[in-house]
Amino acid sequence: MLVRRALYGPALQFKHLSCRRSGSDAVVNGHNQDLEGMPPPLRGVRVLDLTRVLAGPMATMLLADLGADVIKVEEVEQGDDTRSWSPPSAPLAHNGPQAAAHLPAESAYFLAANRNKRSMTVNFKKPEGLEILHGLVRKSDVLVENFVPGKLASMGLGYEDVKKINRRIIYTSITGYGQSGPYSKAPGYDVIIEGEAGLMHITGEADRPPSKVGVAVTDVATGLYAHGAIMAALLSRQQTGCGVWVDCNLFEAQLAGLANIASNYLVAGMQAGRHGTAHPSIVPYQVFPCQDGYIMIGAGNEKQFYLLATKVLQQPDLPHDPRFQNNAARVENRTELVKIISDTLLQHTRDYWLKLLWGIGIPHGPINNIQQTFEHPQVKARNSIIEIEHPRIGKLKMVGPAVTYNGKKMPVFRAPPWLSQHTNEILHELGYTDKQIQEFKMAKII
Repeated sequence: MLVRRALYGPALQFKHLSCRRSGSDAVVNGHNQDLEGMPPPLRGVRVLDLTRVLAGPMATMLLADLGADVIKVEEVEQGDDTRSWSPPSAPLAHNGPQAAAHLPAESAYFLAANRNKRSMTVNFKKPEGLEILHGLVRKSDVLVENFVPGKLASMGLGYEDVKKINRRIIYTSITGYGQSGPYSKAPGYDVIIEGEAGLMHITGEADRPPSKVGVAVTDVATGLYAHGAIMAALLSRQQTGCGVWVDCNLFEAQLAGLANIASNYLVAGMQAGRHGTAHPSIVPYQVFPCQDGYIMIGAGNEKQFYLLATKVLQQPDLPHDPRFQNNAARVENRTELVKIISDTLLQHTRDYWLKLLWGIGIPHGPINNIQQTFEHPQVKARNSIIEIEHPRIGKLKMVGPAVTYNGKKMPVFRAPPWLSQHTNEILHELGYTDKQIQEFKMAKII
């Protein structure tokens, strides 16, 4: 288990703890972990976050959720691009901090990917600002950036520059296409790479143009890959004593995300196309319309199709029809079967069919809008929505961390910061005086 080090002291160390089971409870050094969850494993790790928009902030937020001290360094006037991506924005409380009164409302987009972090603003194009960043590099375990390759190196913050200051740092670059290759200098945008790396080609209805996914899924996947790579690099550093340069990019993350579609092509030369919600080799396995909504039904084997036909559709002859008696026949006669099922389901409401489908062994689910999603009984049972106090907003609702440990989720202890909220605090930690901080502000360095 990783345990906390003294602030600015030696890097993380493993500590052997006594772990035993007492009945159904896991006991670590006398503490009941089944009741207390898991101690934040990255407590004592400092992350210097030079990212913006979504992929990078997602990665650093996941590290912050695990207890890392994430310092988000932002541009002095505007901050992270997503701060201005509104509407919508959260309504501001009347008694918010005076120091933030000049700032616009907090955008919902920014709030989604920046909890548990501290924000400071630094203009590191100026020598004094670069010196502040170098001071943070000395005291950090991880640096995460998403600038175009070569940009930070031109400013004295490239990997080779940083390694000279702190050889143990995990330097993580998140880019569109990686640090090498003919596209390395091109900026990365989720929707562009969805198209360029194959995802958009296989998304949408067969007779319609390609479609993007409804959320920036390539950015999200890249953030998850970066988060995992940083965790691996921290473990590697325990063995080598040295840091590493992590090269993570949207293009390769999306290639990896093609999963079986990529394998189908590489192994058998099989091209994929668009099938909407349908499955190319299983029928019925798609969304069907009801009177007032839609249902996803996946009858992936003969037993499930038999149950669907007899128990739900009330058409006991369907499984014996030569056109539908096995999956190969159903794939060949897809159009006819889909019409039969659709015509039947259109006779009643979505809830009517959900009640019939529940508990009989057929994979199914409603197509929920976002309100219905957050009213889902599983969301409520799992406490998936959290509420935290934000200094400018008041009570702020957020989607909580997705993973539990011994039945407990890591705490969200800090609301997404307003721009420059922690600049003075962090500069004081670096040893700067109030006078120096005021001079920096006058010179627009912070």
